Amino acid sequence: MPAFPGGRHSGLMAPLDRPNVDTDAIFPKQYGRSTARSGYGPVLFDSWRYLDPGDLTSDHAQRRPHPGFVLNRPELAGASLLLARENFGCGSSREHAVWALRDYGFKAVVAPSFGDIFRQNCALNGVAAIVLAAGEVDALFAMGVAQPVRALLDIEAGVLEAGPARFHFSLTPRERLLLTRDVDWIGATLAQRERIAEFEAGRLACQPWLKKTLEK
Repeated sequence: MPAFPGGRHSGLMAPLDRPNVDTDAIFPKQYGRSTARSGYGPVLFDSWRYLDPGDLTSDHAQRRPHPGFVLNRPELAGASLLLARENFGCGSSREHAVWALRDYGFKAVVAPSFGDIFRQNCALNGVAAIVLAAGEVDALFAMGVAQPVRALLDIEAGVLEAGPARFHFSLTPRERLLLTRDVDWIGATLAQRERIAEFEAGRLACQPWLKKTLEK
């Protein structure tokens, strides 16, 4: 099942007003002892979300939630879009961070910029990393002061709508394919087989000696 069947999604937007959120804050390392891709939602933003520390033996439903943390606000229960500041997902290349976001229920993160590896991991794991200008992100944060913002995300058109506001963003063709079709990284590459064949033909025409090397 693709992350965005039909290419669109509407949901509440949770505003996380912190810059430079690294992958250890998103998913603390003490929980990363498994390669399972699910079950990490309860420890997303663990050290900010709870007042008491947790470990692999914790019953997270019994831990004390931090009343001031955005994901613990009752009116944002079920939020599926995360609004963040610049350089979100910086730090280590911890794929578990994206797994935790997805497992919590987030379909997309909207920010002015992302850590490069984190952004690549997002598309590979069904989470859209949406880049908007800093001023546009400021506007979305301002909209959420009075009441929660519900936004419509159109992956194919590259448009995010929130109330009367309309913002445009860009995704690579591969990102759009991974998010809207039931394919993995290999499938996304094979979808470009005609372009790959055209490139190979042109390369051999310019460097014919490579043909003998390839035939060995």
